[in-house]
Amino acid sequence: MTCCPTVGCMLILGLILFGMLVGAAAQLILGRQSGRIDWTMAIVAGLVGSFVGGLLASLVAGDGLELRASGIIGSIVGAVIVTAIWRWARGRSAA
Repeated sequence: MTCCPTVGCMLILGLILFGMLVGAAAQLILGRQSGRIDWTMAIVAGLVGSFVGGLLASLVAGDGLELRASGIIGSIVGAVIVTAIWRWARGRSAA
């Protein structure tokens, strides 16, 4: 059984979109700086936070690697942590 090449591309685009949404949610939770969402930070924080937080939350909850609420909540928590660290590091380098 072979996989269509477009399926892999759609999966990657879906992961990036999910990361953007999770990263934007993290910025909304922490409060937006300068009144807008930093989309570069949203993508990076969403992808990194989703990978680390979502994976750990899913494995701790015993859900495995399936899409469950624990993984989505873990993704948001992970993105909030990554966004907070990013803002802290940016503030230290600017000072």
